[in-house]
Amino acid sequence: MIAGKMRSLLLLLTLGLGMVCTTEPLLAHHSTAMYDMASPVTVTGTVTRFEWTNPHAYIYMNVKGEKGETEEWTIEMMSLNHLKGYGWVRDLVKPGDVISCTGGRAKSGLPAMLSSLVKLADGRMIKS
Repeated sequence: MIAGKMRSLLLLLTLGLGMVCTTEPLLAHHSTAMYDMASPVTVTGTVTRFEWTNPHAYIYMNVKGEKGETEEWTIEMMSLNHLKGYGWVRDLVKPGDVISCTGGRAKSGLPAMLSSLVKLADGRMIKS
C-alpha cells in the first residue's frame, strides 16, 4: 500500500518536473533593452547576407561611415512569424541589394541595430 502511494507520488513528481522543463522555454523573452529605440537612426548599405532564422532574422550589411570607412552592421529584426505577417519572405533581401534600415542603434556603440523599418532595393518600405 505504501509502495503504491510512493510510486504514484514519484510518477506525479516526474510528470510535474517534465512539464516545467518543457514549458520553460516558452516563457523566454528576448529583450530590446540593449537598443536605443527612443532615438531611431537610419543606415544605408549593401547587404552581405540575410539570415532567415529563429528567434530573429538578421541582415548583415556594409555601411560607409562619415570618413569613408566601411563597417559591417548587424541588423536584428523580429521573429519570422512577425516578418511573414508584414510581407517578408526568405529571399526578399539578397546579397548585393542596397537597402536602408531604420531602428534603434545598439547602446554599446557597436554597429548594430534593432530595425523597425526597411527600405528595399526597389524603394518599397516594409516593417521589420
